[in-house]
Amino acid sequence: MFENLIGGTWRGGAEAGENINPSDISDVIGQFSRANTSDVDEAIAAAHSAMPSWSLSTISQRHALLQKVAQALNAQLDELGRELAREQGKTLAEGKGEVLRAAQVFDFYANECLRLEGIKIASLREGVDVEVTREPVGVVGIITPWNYPIAIPAWKIAPALCYGNTVVFKPADLVPHSAYALAKIIDAAGFPDGVFNLVMGRGSVVGEAMLKSPLVSAVTFTGSVATGRHVALSAISANPMKKVQLELGGKNPLVVLDDADLDIAIDVAVNGAYYGTGQRCTASSRLIVTEGIHDRFVAAMTERIAALKVGHALDPQTQIGPVVDKNQLGQNLSYIDIGQKEGATLAIGGNRLNGETEGFYMAPALFTEANNEMRIAREEIFGPVAAVIRVKDYEEALEVANDTEFGLSSGICTTSLKYASHFKRASTAGMAMVNLPTAGVDYHVPFGGRKNSSYGSREQGRAAVEFYTSTKTAYTKP
Repeated sequence: MFENLIGGTWRGGAEAGENINPSDISDVIGQFSRANTSDVDEAIAAAHSAMPSWSLSTISQRHALLQKVAQALNAQLDELGRELAREQGKTLAEGKGEVLRAAQVFDFYANECLRLEGIKIASLREGVDVEVTREPVGVVGIITPWNYPIAIPAWKIAPALCYGNTVVFKPADLVPHSAYALAKIIDAAGFPDGVFNLVMGRGSVVGEAMLKSPLVSAVTFTGSVATGRHVALSAISANPMKKVQLELGGKNPLVVLDDADLDIAIDVAVNGAYYGTGQRCTASSRLIVTEGIHDRFVAAMTERIAALKVGHALDPQTQIGPVVDKNQLGQNLSYIDIGQKEGATLAIGGNRLNGETEGFYMAPALFTEANNEMRIAREEIFGPVAAVIRVKDYEEALEVANDTEFGLSSGICTTSLKYASHFKRASTAGMAMVNLPTAGVDYHVPFGGRKNSSYGSREQGRAAVEFYTSTKTAYTKP
């Protein structure tokens, strides 16, 4: 039984959930404790009790502890990457890459501890000093999704601890093992009891208890738009109101212009649309292609997709792993039917595959002759499905790219400096890529979007200080 961490003690729960390998459903990873409301309340109370002393801890203490986490992640990279791939279904290389990213994030925020700063400003009044500093928010509730089960928790937990907050962490119920492994490393690093707490379980129980608790000062959430909206409304209506940060969905466009290097465009599109089994909020699900290159692009894409190896996540030759679970696979397949009924042409893929082991395998799908009014072009599918939309020119491509309720990431493939420069300014997304996949970002720069993709201040890099701290202005007359 894999247990929760509450106030420095590992404890089982009244219930447990089974975790299975999506590459081989006969492979049971383990039974994981599910916290109830009482467990969550105890974890929050422990975090609240630990907050006064931790918030006053020295920057050298925080730096050392976060560095220990980074070093442990690096030391266990192969093992953790393998277990992540086994649990979530992304390829072995992607699993190891995600653990490396988590280590880099903890290392970055370990060093941010040493760069904490404030400013002194001249007052309008004679003999008065003004100081502007940042203080920790308090107890932070962290709710993470299943698609990046170590990296996303890392880029929320590390800055929370760096800036002197205490944490109550609820991972996705679908992928608890990666979160448990990270929590074991954090606990072994030597943080004081109650500073970091792990409460696994259902969002309807654990997440709701966080939102209702008056002791939780801030909640950061990554997941669906519908759930994110509920989190935001609950946090704002709470007494006292909670600070809230949301990272939600995407329907990200990749524009391919006539002057694009075709080989680069295909590499960018395949990577963005299908790697990670398309289960990335930054995936390129709308491929907006101008008519001069359209037919060559579709032919080359179809050929490249046909050559992709779909298989067991732990097979080193696998390029596309299984879908995460039965429900997600069913949703993906339903969108294949929806797209065809809407009039799009299924150029390749979209069918369930049989592997050497029984798992949730799906052939990567490409629709052509799609338009921006179709559901497959407007709704986030979150699977290996992309739709090609034919447009006349750059102006129409930009209009179609921006015509979405989402605004997370966008991309363009072109050799024109004119169009590349204009697209970076005119794209209504939080992140814009030129000749690069829409999925794939650095850990030391801001991450986030606009419209229904994000709410609140940015994640990652030095931008994280905005969410995890509160600004204090202090006046002194000697």
